[in-house]
Amino acid sequence: MKTPIQSESIQGLGRLLHLHLSEVWIRFLLAIVGLILAFAAALFSTVSRESGNVWATLILASAALLLATIVGVTTVPYLARRVVAARIRDAFHYDVTRGGIIYIVITMLIGIAALNTGNNLLYIVVAAMLAAILVSGVASAMVLRDLELDIHLAEHVFAGRPVIGRMLLRNTARRLPSFSIRIVPSRPPKSRWWRKDSNSPGRPANQSRWLCMTTSRVPRTAAPNQPPHIFEQTAYFPFIPARTEANAEMEMLFPNRGRYQESGFGIATRFPFAFLAKTRQVPLARELVVYPPVQPTDDFFEVLPMITGEFESFVRGRGHDLYRIREYMPEDSARYVDWKATAKSGSLKLREFSREDERRVRIIFDNPKPGLVSAAAYERAVILAASLTWHFSSMQTDMKFLAQNFQATDPYLFLRYLGLVQPADGPSVFEKLTISGDYNLIFTARAHGTIPTPLWSCSYFLFIDERGATQRTPAVQQKSTGMHPTQK
Repeated sequence: MKTPIQSESIQGLGRLLHLHLSEVWIRFLLAIVGLILAFAAALFSTVSRESGNVWATLILASAALLLATIVGVTTVPYLARRVVAARIRDAFHYDVTRGGIIYIVITMLIGIAALNTGNNLLYIVVAAMLAAILVSGVASAMVLRDLELDIHLAEHVFAGRPVIGRMLLRNTARRLPSFSIRIVPSRPPKSRWWRKDSNSPGRPANQSRWLCMTTSRVPRTAAPNQPPHIFEQTAYFPFIPARTEANAEMEMLFPNRGRYQESGFGIATRFPFAFLAKTRQVPLARELVVYPPVQPTDDFFEVLPMITGEFESFVRGRGHDLYRIREYMPEDSARYVDWKATAKSGSLKLREFSREDERRVRIIFDNPKPGLVSAAAYERAVILAASLTWHFSSMQTDMKFLAQNFQATDPYLFLRYLGLVQPADGPSVFEKLTISGDYNLIFTARAHGTIPTPLWSCSYFLFIDERGATQRTPAVQQKSTGMHPTQK
């Protein structure tokens, strides 16, 4: 019968096994084997040196140092990461630079010479070189410890237009300055050939392979199910005094609309000797929605005059109530001069009308279902909708926006919607669309016969098909716009 203490021990052992400590034991045993082989090679190199075999001594001593270096690089950091607490373990990330590799090779060569000659001066040189690596790690950690990072991004960003992002780095240390600081985007850790690969091609998911040669290059594009990253470049700060802050402005250009995000950033340095590139991870999440481009394209130039003409004919004769009579100004048009008031007063008088109700536009985006139109036609329709939104919003037009499960009066909210919209299944916007005093600009991929008849007299339709967005209303004669003509 098991006692409670034995049960707790078994449960604790199960939890440890759940944390994959078997991998730790394998790493540990491999390290022991490597060190035994290195020790044996060192002993045989001593025997070879006493027997006068120079080449055997050189080969065995080199093998001993090489095995010890491999164990130190592959096993010691891994075991340290598993032993140290998670908060400290994830705080810093180390990478050996090219200069550090050369330095280690030189240290190994001098160590081999020290073993072969027994010269105490060479041992002192090797000890000093190894101490420099230790000093490099400690100094870089002290430089990164008291740094605080903040990221400022633009509120409204359009695809294809450069914007400025600002990185603010603050040194909160009382006396210690920071040197050679670089802000890098946070990326997945580099793959190493000695890491365990549990999803290698051609093997079942429940099996694992210990050694697997994988690429060590970090992809610049995000995974297919994740948004792309905001930053692709780094910011460099050569010197930040204590209790001061520095900022760097970076020009960013987003080619496509959509959601961009960063889960964190890294504060890196190679100070003081550039043997190690130490990075402190900062969990600073940022998200950015890029609007569709609103540059006037050729299609926009061709469509806009017809839309404007239909809009003017729709509002003509409405809202012409007299607002006031005022003095004539040189920039005013002579067609609005009030000749009766002018004759009575002896000076030119101008009539002003109340026209606030004339510019009321409602942009409706009837989002098509997936596969109904091509991706290129869909993107052209989104860009054209964003361009019309930006054009009429700059003219102080009373605007409304409507789509599936979306309704707003703020142009920026609609631009955000267009930045994220994708073809989706759902009810058509025409099912809940009501006739109002607004003039409608409707983007749709529906057939002409399925559109309610009352909408044709107060709307301008832009049909989305495989060749682009087109338009047709009964009040306008169809013109060639370089796009597919439609018929009712």
